[in-house]
Amino acid sequence: MKLTPAFGKTRASLLLLALITGIVGCSKEKTDDSQAVAESKSAGFAYVTSQDAGVSVIDLATMEVVKQFDVKAAGPRGLSLTDDGKKLIVATRENESISVIDTATGEVLQQIPVGKNPEFVRVSGNFAYISSEPSAKGGPPPKPGAEEEDDDDEEKIPAKIAVVDLAAGKKVREITGGPETEGIEFSADGSKLVITNEADNTVTVHDIASGDLLKTIHTHEQGDRPRGIKVSPDGNNYLATLEYGNKFIVLDKDFNLVRTVETGQTPYGIAYDRSGERIFVATNKDKVLQVFNAKTYEKVKDIPTGNRCWHFTFTPDDKQILLACGKSDAVFVIDAEKLEVTKQIEVKNMPWGIVTYPKAMGSIESK
Repeated sequence: MKLTPAFGKTRASLLLLALITGIVGCSKEKTDDSQAVAESKSAGFAYVTSQDAGVSVIDLATMEVVKQFDVKAAGPRGLSLTDDGKKLIVATRENESISVIDTATGEVLQQIPVGKNPEFVRVSGNFAYISSEPSAKGGPPPKPGAEEEDDDDEEKIPAKIAVVDLAAGKKVREITGGPETEGIEFSADGSKLVITNEADNTVTVHDIASGDLLKTIHTHEQGDRPRGIKVSPDGNNYLATLEYGNKFIVLDKDFNLVRTVETGQTPYGIAYDRSGERIFVATNKDKVLQVFNAKTYEKVKDIPTGNRCWHFTFTPDDKQILLACGKSDAVFVIDAEKLEVTKQIEVKNMPWGIVTYPKAMGSIESK
């Protein structure tokens, strides 16, 4: 059939319209995909260590686990991020090292020996600080209130805080702490390390540059086994949980003891919210996240949670709290305003620590 010129032009116009529509549709689809990725990136990610596995990555836009990182070693516990979020530093107990992980690919870039039984990790600038427990015997500790058995034949080994130059990729020096160092916090001005020492019931303050011991705070009269440690957003106070005192202590900016506050049983992780108006404490045996007024220290609420909940973090927007509960194989999601659990995210193999990027307030990291 012979086509008229008018029909040919119409057919060409229709084909051109279809082609444009297709291009626009593809562009819209790509735009939608890009927007979804951008939204996910803007919400950020949470990184969770599991003692019997590796690292789970939670997309904070969906509150679902989207990746697993193999840390290439057994016993991951403490973790921290570089300031740009490109590297995740994880303490791996069994090989006495830290794993440096590319957060974009999940690849282990390097494993750096740091010392026996590494536990807590904090990063400041190009340096990572890792606590250790060289004298820890393993097994469950004695019950709260019970006297610990002393072995006169075995001296408690002073622990070392390993200082790792991340740019050079090696441990460059050590700071001597107490036996079984646990939590690490930076002073408000960034010049000091404040650490908790479980085995001799002390909180010690050290000059970062020289490593010198500046002050020792003994906690036995208030309670034993100091674990969590956190500075207030305004830098005027430091808090330390006493696992076997069922309390946290409050130190002033010069590290003087100013008061003790009763908590539930066996408190560990502790943090302020970003405003400094509330204090949050994870109490293991009571299975609650406790909330206190940071000015009066009156308890605001107990939030029922799970089993062996130790570490937690706010989301970067401060709207939710993520609490790692080891023996529940879950991360509990808590509405930070309503103070209610809204969801449980399955994270198996004994979740231990949790941090986010962008960085947020929490029992490990601080914004």
